[in-house]
Amino acid sequence: MTVPTSAMPDAPAHADFRSEAFLRQHIRHTMAFYHPRCIDPAGGFFHYFKDEGRVYDASHRHLVSSTRFVFNYATAALEFAGEDPALRDEYMRAVHHGLAFLRERHFDPSSGGYAWTLRGGVAEDTTQHCYGAAFVLLAYSIALKAGVEECRSWMDAHWDMLETRYWEPQHGLYRDEATRDWRFSDYRGQNANMHMCEAMLAAFEASREPRYLERALTLADHMTRRQAAQCDGLVWEHYDADWQVDTDYHRDDPKHLFRPWGFQPGHQTEWSKLLLILDGHLRDAGTPQPWLVPRARELFDRAVEAAWDPDFGGLMYGFAPESLRKDVPGPSLSDGRHFICDDDKYFWVQAESLACAARLASATGDARYWEWYDRLWDYAWRHMVDHRYGAWFRILDRENRKHDDDKSPAGKTDYHTMGACHDVLAVLRGRG
Repeated sequence: MTVPTSAMPDAPAHADFRSEAFLRQHIRHTMAFYHPRCIDPAGGFFHYFKDEGRVYDASHRHLVSSTRFVFNYATAALEFAGEDPALRDEYMRAVHHGLAFLRERHFDPSSGGYAWTLRGGVAEDTTQHCYGAAFVLLAYSIALKAGVEECRSWMDAHWDMLETRYWEPQHGLYRDEATRDWRFSDYRGQNANMHMCEAMLAAFEASREPRYLERALTLADHMTRRQAAQCDGLVWEHYDADWQVDTDYHRDDPKHLFRPWGFQPGHQTEWSKLLLILDGHLRDAGTPQPWLVPRARELFDRAVEAAWDPDFGGLMYGFAPESLRKDVPGPSLSDGRHFICDDDKYFWVQAESLACAARLASATGDARYWEWYDRLWDYAWRHMVDHRYGAWFRILDRENRKHDDDKSPAGKTDYHTMGACHDVLAVLRGRG
């Protein structure tokens, strides 16, 4: 099913996407879609919503959504604490509610890991995903930052588990997936390491422990320089056990929810954003790394050049080396020519990219990044933001028509969209 753009409510006029008032109101408006309807009194949060807010699967839980809801509530509590203590308390009750579900239902004491999915509160998929473990650390870190002191010891235990189970010191990266009894597959992925870098930065901000910042730098260096060197400077998604590019993985399933095929422009810009956050912390620590900002610029510039849709606006979802169009031996990943392999428009790609553009504008003083920020926000405001019911539509086709009316399936909690607003607020307040 596709829904033409003309069937969606018109976006209200808006002229200043750079104002704190606009960004804070947008966070409030997005939170209002989820709160309080997402809170399940029996435990945790409901994860599956139609556009108008109806829950369409009340019994299923996904680790990514469970942890991202904690992030949403904790960051909103921090943002609005000064002006509305009652709202802060309400949001913090939701944080504790979410953490309790994470500890009591997702956490598996026998393995030390976390169930990937639950059905009716019972573990359904016990695969241990590093991607999920990254969001567990992010949830604990943001909750600690919001004042939940119990999270400090949980972070320590989680660090030990990551070191014991996932970390590969010979590669300086995290391996990806295992059975419940920790038998790992040969698959290696950049996405888990990117979100682990994000989580390490958040853990450092919450705890000020240097180990988290040092690990974030190691991950960023190895993924965006060493690994990217295999692909002409861009970050490929999938690798084998020796961290060599695997161009066939999910080639037959390019729209996979968590592991799509090809280069992801949203992941290039998300890495760019993380490099800039890392740069700020290292400068504050007196240990700047001169490669971070130039690398961030290159990743963003090449992503938007390859993926921006000149006809219908927005960033398309995936592109790949031209040589991979054909089944040829030894395809080159370094000839600089690309084709669009998925022309859909995803909400998170636009959100992460506009946050990155604001950080680049602040870090470089280059006004064209503010132009990109405004262009991306204007596109999102016109097409991705649901001005009738709230939050953002998840996915549009190339001509900006909805595929369905699923506002929030597994993993989609608007953590990216509200997180982007929090990112830009930090920039505007001089804390970018």
